[in-house]
Amino acid sequence: MRLHIRHLTTYRYDDPVAYSIQQLRLTPRQDLNQQTLRWHLQTPGHPRSQVDAHGNTVHTLVMTQSHQEISLLVEGEVETRDEATLLPRGSGLSPLAYLAPSPLTTPNERIEQLAADHLARGISRDALSGLMTGVNEAIRYQPGVTDVTHTAAEAFDLGQGVCQDQAHLFLACCRACSVPARYVSGYLYTDGNHAASHAWVDVWLRDEEAWLSCDVTHATFADGRLCRLAVGRDYLDAGPVRGMRNGGSGEKLSVNVLVTDTPEALRAMQQQ
Repeated sequence: MRLHIRHLTTYRYDDPVAYSIQQLRLTPRQDLNQQTLRWHLQTPGHPRSQVDAHGNTVHTLVMTQSHQEISLLVEGEVETRDEATLLPRGSGLSPLAYLAPSPLTTPNERIEQLAADHLARGISRDALSGLMTGVNEAIRYQPGVTDVTHTAAEAFDLGQGVCQDQAHLFLACCRACSVPARYVSGYLYTDGNHAASHAWVDVWLRDEEAWLSCDVTHATFADGRLCRLAVGRDYLDAGPVRGMRNGGSGEKLSVNVLVTDTPEALRAMQQQ
């Protein structure tokens, strides 16, 4: 299917910011399951582009003049396969690199037990489906309870969180059982309703030498409704926008994401 995407991120500050730097992972990856037909990134200044160790396109935006607002807009069109296929290794790090612990996915005893309950007999599609269901039972989807700094263990203790937390817990379980897995950030099409950024997980299937994408939040394997932006060990590697600043108290963040299957629907949503 063809996904029409518009993603606007705006930072506003009560006091001027003297210096800020932003890393933007807002460019869709090219793989067997998706092809970018049109994509435009609009930012202040002139960001520099490079490809990171994970194979993501990263734009680095540095602002050295005083400012009280940063507006970041991406929009374009991506064609995806309705039935997603396994992804070969491709560019970037070896799958074995995704066995390493990461700040947000370090397992504890409770996570190790959850992992053993579902993965102790080996990695199969049925086992991964069971783990997705187990994660959803452990972390009920509830926005506003966690933020990007919460670890898998903290979200597990809270029993609530969002797609990012569910992906982190799933990753922690995989790593507890020595299964390579990586965090994926991107967009989800939701039949014309309000959409948002989304997070899911790629699991390395050793016997098939390919990645299988698991949409943990919906307890299903990925399909054409998903558009991937970046991959990494956890959110810190793959978050769409990350940065730091000097000055600028009273930050206010606004994010608006629209994902539709026609340009007409996108224009209609913008007018709402």
